[in-house]
Amino acid sequence: MAEILKQYEPKIDSLYLIPAGGGKFEVKVDEELVYSKLETGRHVEQGELVRILGEIL
Repeated sequence: MAEILKQYEPKIDSLYLIPAGGGKFEVKVDEELVYSKLETGRHVEQGELVRILGEIL
């Protein structure tokens, strides 16, 4: 999370963390799902979310 904020804080209007069970870890940008642990079967690798968000932002 800190890595994302450090890189993109000026571009982020709001950021929400919503607790969920069952191994669910999803990242959405403007309601569009950009990463899902349930779909990939794995957790994100270091720097992966920053790269994904960079492509979108």
